[in-house]
Amino acid sequence: MPGYAFTQPAKSEDERTAAAKRFINEKDLFDFVWIADPQISPDGSQVVFERVVPNQERNGYDGAIWMAATSGDTRPIELITGKNVGGARWSPDGQSLLYRREGQLALFSLRGKESRTLTSLPGGAGGPVWSPDGRRIVFLNSTADKDSTPRGSPNPADDHKSDVHIITDAYYHSSGRPYLDPNYHQHIWVLTVPNDTSEIAKPTQLTSGALDDSEPVWSPDGSRIYFLTTRVQFLSTDLNSVSSVGGESLKLANVPMGIFHLALSPDGSQVAFHGAVTHPVRSYSQFDLWALDLKGNATPRNLTADYDFDMNNTITGDNNASLRTGQTLHWSQDGRGIFDVVSKQGHTVLVRVDAESGSVSEITKGDQAVLDFSLTPDARKFVAVISNPVMMADLFVVTPNGTQRRITDLNQKLWSQLALTLPEEINYRSFDGRIIQGWIQKPSNFDPNRKYPLILQIHGGPHGSWGWTFNHEIQLMAARGYVVLSVNPRGSFGYGQEFGNIIQYNFPGDDFRDLMLGVDEVVKRRYIDPKKLGVAGGSSGGALVDWAVGHTDRFVAAVSSRDISNWETWWYTTSNPFFQPTWFKAPPFQDREAYAARSPITFVEKIHTPIMFILGEDDHNATPYAGGEQMFRALKYLKRPAVMIIFPRENHGLHASGEPWHRVERLQHILAWFDQWMMGVPHPEYAVETSKPIGRK
Repeated sequence: MPGYAFTQPAKSEDERTAAAKRFINEKDLFDFVWIADPQISPDGSQVVFERVVPNQERNGYDGAIWMAATSGDTRPIELITGKNVGGARWSPDGQSLLYRREGQLALFSLRGKESRTLTSLPGGAGGPVWSPDGRRIVFLNSTADKDSTPRGSPNPADDHKSDVHIITDAYYHSSGRPYLDPNYHQHIWVLTVPNDTSEIAKPTQLTSGALDDSEPVWSPDGSRIYFLTTRVQFLSTDLNSVSSVGGESLKLANVPMGIFHLALSPDGSQVAFHGAVTHPVRSYSQFDLWALDLKGNATPRNLTADYDFDMNNTITGDNNASLRTGQTLHWSQDGRGIFDVVSKQGHTVLVRVDAESGSVSEITKGDQAVLDFSLTPDARKFVAVISNPVMMADLFVVTPNGTQRRITDLNQKLWSQLALTLPEEINYRSFDGRIIQGWIQKPSNFDPNRKYPLILQIHGGPHGSWGWTFNHEIQLMAARGYVVLSVNPRGSFGYGQEFGNIIQYNFPGDDFRDLMLGVDEVVKRRYIDPKKLGVAGGSSGGALVDWAVGHTDRFVAAVSSRDISNWETWWYTTSNPFFQPTWFKAPPFQDREAYAARSPITFVEKIHTPIMFILGEDDHNATPYAGGEQMFRALKYLKRPAVMIIFPRENHGLHASGEPWHRVERLQHILAWFDQWMMGVPHPEYAVETSKPIGRK
């Protein structure tokens, strides 16, 4: 079978829609195939990847490790199955695959096609990395510190195991994890792979303490391991090293920022990493690529300080949050270049950065997003996960000159049935002359002589961004007869530091004006019914929805998901206790007026637009009681049309990684609400009373 060869995937997908049989629907999610974490073999002939599909019966996801030939001459094959498998990593000799299975490490022989378990540790094992000689593996494990204080009763003589939480840290929960145990920390471990395949390895713990370690990498000779230690309270990171046979850790540098994606140069003289400066205090600090010389007391060098785009993938979507990704920083073999991805005006581009000058050379082209990639040691062949608005994600072989050749088509069976179309990009001037980028998604059977209802989609963040990637919700809305406008207002990723940070201490604010001018721009095109405008958004996009309906009556329906309506309440309840210095100049008990001025709940009496709130019961990021629950209660008091949909067991990632049935039901509720108010389709389940307010005569 020949390879799936083409250089501009969007055009080929667009051409296929002519023969499509039907529109996409919400339950097509059950037939989606997601792909992530590509790992090319040392010789470049094969690539292993994680393939994830929904399991409709058990309402979860099934993952497996698959393998494909980079030639594209054979179909991909399933290699490793089982419960919670993923994270495959090639051994240096290309004969084995290290992977995770049920939270532990396992080894798969490509010759014998057999697996064996390597670890059986409380707290599991993750983030494994092979030593250069392929004999040892460094990994991460989370266990309770030996000298930690047990939680529970103040009387240690009590003869029972307490489940009471003693909390002493401001950072004590996260979305989906109600309470973080302060006695558990992530540390560096190492094991030697037993020659006897029946043996379990005997791991050794290399680091300890009351901080969390991450991202271990080996020195070229295997004698030392470099790693990061995060100091959450101070928003800084230590770069450390430790002997691979044990001993005291050595702090090499303290970097005054949160850093990630640590990569060691081939000669072991430098490390590269992603990071964003924390001084001066800003709500948005652009991700840059940094390098640090390991000799002497060097300070980190910002290689991309003059390149005004975000290093790393920052494109927003609803089909990637549930997937694991690999390392997106890779050094060239000669140490002169670093390969990375950059988010640039709605695109995610594979690039090469000169390790000395910081000059950036773009490798991939076209309207698409490179979500992940790996490469051969000589950097002559890349394998990338690439998506665009009509292609969820597939594997492509990419050459250094940017030629792309598709080697998988995992959604071909479903996609051959669907009518999907590319959006139209627009650029317009806002009130102060800034150029704002957006996209118009039209129905596949679009008729310019008709009048269509319009839905404005607002991304979260607020420092997020829409872009050239597949979005199920947007395609579904278009399939149901809506024109959809997605806009990257000021504050969005991918447009430079000044553009991103201009909303500091002013959100919501001028970004709302950007959005409404985008609506005006589309309404000018005469195929929009100006009396049928809707608005939807999630997270800080939900906050902007709440703000919008409190500042204009132009929208006839709204859906606000995972929103923030009261900044003061959010300050006290969010799992992120560090946002305030970047978004507000003082805490609410010192400047309550500032919080009220920017809280949508302040303007609730001005809201007349029918609004639906979609909330996750376990969302500790945008807590329901700081968002939709307050708005809903106030609107019910005022007898305004409002409904609240609460999803049990769901956190802030409901839209992209929630239970499959919940994701389907979420889409059903969103479309049903808009259909009722914009298409005239009755939905008795949303019957709302809109008579006089409670308590008023």
